[in-house]
Formats: sequence, structure tokens, C-alpha cells
Amino acid sequence: MARITFLGATGCVTGSKYLVEADGKRLLVDCGLFQGNKELRLRNWDRLPEDPAQFDWVVLTHAHLDHTGYLPRLVRNGFRGPIFANPATRELCGILLPDSARLQEEDAAHAEEGGYSKHKPPLPLYTEEEAQAALDRFQEMPRTGPFTISPQFSVRQHDAGHILGSASLELTITENGSSTVVLFSGDLGRYDQPILKDPEPPPRADFLLCESTYGDRDHPTDSPFDALTEVISRVTKRGGMIVIPAFAVGRTQTLMYVLRQLEDAQRIPHLPVYIDSPMAISVTDLYLRHHEDHDLQFSREESAGDPLNAHNVHLARTAEESKQLNNINTPCIIISASGMATGGRVLFHLVRRLPDPRNAVLLAGFQAEGTRGRALLEGAKILRIHGEDVLVRAEIIELRQFSAHAGRAEILRWLAGFPAPPRQTFLVHGEPAAASTLQAAIQSHFGWLVTLPVYLQSYDLNT
Repeated sequence: MARITFLGATGCVTGSKYLVEADGKRLLVDCGLFQGNKELRLRNWDRLPEDPAQFDWVVLTHAHLDHTGYLPRLVRNGFRGPIFANPATRELCGILLPDSARLQEEDAAHAEEGGYSKHKPPLPLYTEEEAQAALDRFQEMPRTGPFTISPQFSVRQHDAGHILGSASLELTITENGSSTVVLFSGDLGRYDQPILKDPEPPPRADFLLCESTYGDRDHPTDSPFDALTEVISRVTKRGGMIVIPAFAVGRTQTLMYVLRQLEDAQRIPHLPVYIDSPMAISVTDLYLRHHEDHDLQFSREESAGDPLNAHNVHLARTAEESKQLNNINTPCIIISASGMATGGRVLFHLVRRLPDPRNAVLLAGFQAEGTRGRALLEGAKILRIHGEDVLVRAEIIELRQFSAHAGRAEILRWLAGFPAPPRQTFLVHGEPAAASTLQAAIQSHFGWLVTLPVYLQSYDLNT
């Protein structure tokens, strides 16, 4: 009996894991970390309700850690099957997973040194060695066309337009001579955005799992170029610096593209731009190599030079180069991970720059509940970082124009492309208000059956 169990991304935007079973075989679609509040993060330390040693395969929609970051833990706990991903996603995971492990090891070391952990000794969720063990299980699947995993499962990818390599997965389940199609939206990107192609129209499906990150709101319609110009001009005039917590995959590259366009148009000065994320630097090289995801405009611009390289850019690869940025006291832009300020080098820049009212922190992506980014967005006056309270006097700016997730209207636009209504739609990867608002919108616009699954809930796909 074919069924699906929701092991994550229910009532929250992280921890994407969906276990699909058919004819005694088990396929896990995505394997992400829970991020955000403590209750969610603690799930990463729990054993899954199903034994990973009993899973046969994993297939990935894209490389972001909320979809892949639990893989080292899965392998550590007994998974021994292949992990299927397209070439771009596989290469990105080769950067992200070791970096995730390294940050966790560093955070554990900082906690032990500072004495601010309740655990003796504080431990990382997984190590670089365990991340490499997960990467050793990766196998490539083609970016286009059908791919047969087993007699029970075959998949076909459709461009999702979210980050490099991102795809919606059309999963065909064959059991007892009949077939059922389940479409996993993955993270849907946006329309008419720089660099990447638009989300591809969806195929026919019996069941749909659709993300709902921004299911309750749309993104601003004004130009991201205008918005960033205004912020840079305002902060520069008062002698301040701009710190941008940015996801190393996707957001950093978009920001670099826009900064270069604004400089070439002489709309902003050629400020020093510091990319303080070795991972983002490596990822940018991948963005330039994987032409299969580029839209026509970006492909044309590539022929004239590197459109992801600002005129006065500096790459901070080492920890020492990162520390030297503390000595800068003139206007500049620092782009550093992580995007929700949950860890990484950006925390050191926030400690240094938040107390100065001349400075600004620009939030250019979704900030999940329980993260420091969300706290800043909601007006926190004090931020707890590395066991210390940091005063927040800098200007906090949200620019949702740079979001890589589809807004409510864009999700509905994508859904309108279905050739026929799914028998049932499950809304995932959204906080409760966003998911319930999108549920009502889909029911109103299309009259579909829409369900909000809960954590660990299973559904029979034969019904």
C-alpha cells in the first residue's frame, strides 16, 4: 500500500523530509535540518521514528540545508543507500554539508570555551568526517527526462527557479500494476528574476506537496534595484556600513548581480564589498559554470564578462581575513552567512556593528521563527550572540524584493498551470498562518481539496 509520512516541514519552514513507501520499499524525498526555535532544533538530535537503515533511497529537490542538512546524521544512524541529486545539487552539497559540519564543530568549540552551553562537553550535531560519509553516497541523476530508481519509483525533474539545480520532483509510484503520480514542488522560485529561469509549469499529478513559505503575503512590487539604491545611498551618507546576512547559495549571487548592475549604471558608488563566506565564494564559481539553469538575459551578459563581480569586491577566505574586517570604519558592504543569523561568520559582524546607529543590517530573505534574523525583524533591542547580550542600535531593513521564494500570487500562478486538479494537495514548508491562508486561497480560486499535514502524520495514497 503506497503511503507518505511527513517527517518534517509541517507547521514550519525547515526540516523537509517525506517518506514514501510502496511495495515494501522506502524512498525519502529530501532530508533537511530543522532550524529556528529550540523545540524544532532539538528534533535534529532525536532519532527518526523510522529506522534509517530501513530506507532504500534518498532523492533531493535542491541543496539548501533545510532540505539536505540532516543527511550526515541519517548516514550516521544507519542509512546505506544511494542519495540521488542532479549535478548542480550534488556539487552544491559538496560545499554546503562540510561547511555545515565545520560551523557546528566551531560553535561547539566556542560554547565550550565560553562556558555558555548546558552540555559537558558541547557536541556538534555531526562532524566533517560524517558529512563526507554522506557525500560518498551521492549518485547523479539527469537534470532532464525520466530517471528510474526502482520498479516502484521513477522521477522527473522540472525547473523550480529557486536556486541553482532546484527542481520540482514528479514522482511516479508503481505498485500492483497501477501508477500514482506525486509532485513535490520543492522550494518554488519567482518569476522574472535575475540569473535563473522561471519556475516550469507543473505536470499532471494525483497528489501535490506544495510549499507555502509566503502563502499569506506577496512580495513588494517595486524594483529591487531601486530599493537597494535607496538603502545604500542613505546609509553611506551617514558614514555607516551595511551588513547583509545572506544565504551563501542564491542570495549572495543575486545581491552581487544587482550591485554590479547598479555600479555600471552609476546609481551607487563603487563601495568596497566584502564577501565573508568561503562557501559563497565557491558557490559563485558553480553558478557561473552551470549554464543549464541560466535565463537568456544572464546568458547574454555572461558573454561580455562576469556579471557576478562588483567593481571593488574583496573575498575573505580565511578566518584571519574575516577578523581584519573589524578594523574597517568607513562605508562598505559586508555579505556573510548565515542568512538567518543562526550561525557562521556573520554573527561576529553583528556583534561588532549592531551597537552603532550609523550602520544598517539588511535582511534579504525569509527569517524563520526562533532565529536571530526574525528577532531583528521583530524589533529586538538586544540580541544574544555567543553567550553575550548585544545592543541593537543599527537600522534594521527588510528587503523582501530579494526573496528567492514565490510569494502568494506567484504560488497561485504556478498552481494555475496544472493541466488537471490534483486529487489532494498537501501544504508544507510554511508556518501555520501562511499555510492556512494559502489553503483558503487555493480552495477559493480552484476548489481543490487542500490538507495541512502535521508532524509524523501518514496518508494512504491509494485512497
